[in-house]
Amino acid sequence: MSLAERMEPSIDDACGAPFRLLLAEDEKTQRLLLERQLRDAGYIVETAQDGLEALEKILQGGFQILVTDWDMPGIDGATLCRRVREAQLPGYLYILLLTGHDSPLDTVTGLEAGADDYVKKPARAAELLARLKTASRIVRLERSLRASNERVRLLSITDAVAGTYNRRYLNEELLREVERSCRYDRSLSVVMADLDHFKRINDQHGHHTGDEVLRGFAELASSSLRGSDWIARYGGEEFVMVLPETDIGGATRTAEKIREACTAAPFSTSAGPISLTVSFGVADLERRTDAAAAGSQTLLRSADAALYRSKLDGRNRVTVANRAARSVPGVAVPA
Repeated sequence: MSLAERMEPSIDDACGAPFRLLLAEDEKTQRLLLERQLRDAGYIVETAQDGLEALEKILQGGFQILVTDWDMPGIDGATLCRRVREAQLPGYLYILLLTGHDSPLDTVTGLEAGADDYVKKPARAAELLARLKTASRIVRLERSLRASNERVRLLSITDAVAGTYNRRYLNEELLREVERSCRYDRSLSVVMADLDHFKRINDQHGHHTGDEVLRGFAELASSSLRGSDWIARYGGEEFVMVLPETDIGGATRTAEKIREACTAAPFSTSAGPISLTVSFGVADLERRTDAAAAGSQTLLRSADAALYRSKLDGRNRVTVANRAARSVPGVAVPA
């Protein structure tokens, strides 16, 4: 999923799709009756015959509401509530506890175990559905808040012009990529790109057109990356592509693919088509590096040095770090 797609609200949130509800009830007749009532009310219902089966289904994910009996074989409803809360599910699960227990102490026990609400058995249909309407409102509000928080988070790590990740995200996430690479002894490479003579575009056509070119390059580069790769704007007209599980040869091929695509066709802008070449520097992680912070900075410095060599050698080329002396247009040749 691209960064832009992650910032779009989900279809379920926008359309108010029916909630998935899990009904845990060991008594067959009561389970069938409740299941029919809940389906008629518009819920997508799955059932479990005991607490253990219910917990297994919940941990698989996808439910927004749990309606559970208290007295069940395996684990009872109160224990099920505790297990669910301990699991720390990615989304909130609203729990409605059905109970024949009528003492205040039992009510407190159920709520402290993690239930959001309770209904005395036998549950009257009108009361049950009314409480579930409240549950649906709460779940929808929680989902909306979570989506809003995620949009805010994405905005904080997104470059407003290019639509890629920003330098803040690059600095933070590259540390994690280096840590993972060192821990599991995996390859990690970065590609640094600089748009050649970009100042001329701003001077001749204005900054709005320059911004269009930046977005166009970001889109073109992203289309050449895998799902696990990502791109960030480093500053000005420079970008960094991070390629986990990729050795220096694979990163060089990716850079060359993007370079060729940039030279093959002009970028479409409101000022008309604009031709552009791009210079690249490629570096991979030396996994003997101990400190992740030092490793990430060394990686960026190596890629930047290779990029600088590409510029000195005439631009529109890919240069590999520590192999700069023999770079030629379109090719990175090991020394």
